[in-house]
Amino acid sequence: MADPVRTSNPTLNPRTFEAHRAIDGQVMTLQGTVNKTGVLLLCVVVSAAWTWGLARSEQPQAAIPWMIGGIIGGLIMAIVTTFKMEWSPITAPIYALLEGLALGGISSSLDRAYHGIAIQAVALTFGVMAVMLMAYTSGLIRATRKFTIGVIAATGAIFLVYMADMVMSFFGSHVPLINSTGPVGIAISVVIVIVAALNLILDFNLIETGVQAGAAKYMEWYGAFALMVTLVWLYLEIIRLLAKTRQR
Repeated sequence: MADPVRTSNPTLNPRTFEAHRAIDGQVMTLQGTVNKTGVLLLCVVVSAAWTWGLARSEQPQAAIPWMIGGIIGGLIMAIVTTFKMEWSPITAPIYALLEGLALGGISSSLDRAYHGIAIQAVALTFGVMAVMLMAYTSGLIRATRKFTIGVIAATGAIFLVYMADMVMSFFGSHVPLINSTGPVGIAISVVIVIVAALNLILDFNLIETGVQAGAAKYMEWYGAFALMVTLVWLYLEIIRLLAKTRQR
């Protein structure tokens, strides 16, 4: 296994688990992290079902405040969880519930425009995660230092482009091509999906490192939270890509 190196997921880094070693004999386990991930996924589904239903009601605009609250609240909870990892047994489920509110509304709106796109995006997201997990456990893809640096650089570049696009949108403009439904725009979305998927490899590696390091039990929640951050990004990029292809 590769040496632990910094991951581009901001919720994980080399010192994450070293600074949170177990002192009471209750240590982080891989199965425990998997179980916590399942709980967080359930939280996302439950809250997403709420805003999905609102967006499909006779007054779809009723979902908008919930979506906005989910986006803002999710961001706040993500920041809190990142800096207060020992709070993750409480903040991680709250984050998942809030993200579900946002994802449910977004997914429902896109599904109204492109029937079936949401279930396709969900299936592809879990399919990609399964493939990445098999590639990691089999050793086909290793989180080497060069691999990690490459993923970090790509993720950072994407983040900067998205920030630039957001700022430009305030002035009625956008970064060329990234929102395009043409061949180049679709190719860019494919590349972003690939980068998001590769972040899963780094997350798997850091979680495995935490288990081997004997991290505290609550770090299972933190590891699950970190995976959720990447999965949410991956899902949004996949559904965005599918929407682009449907627009053609």
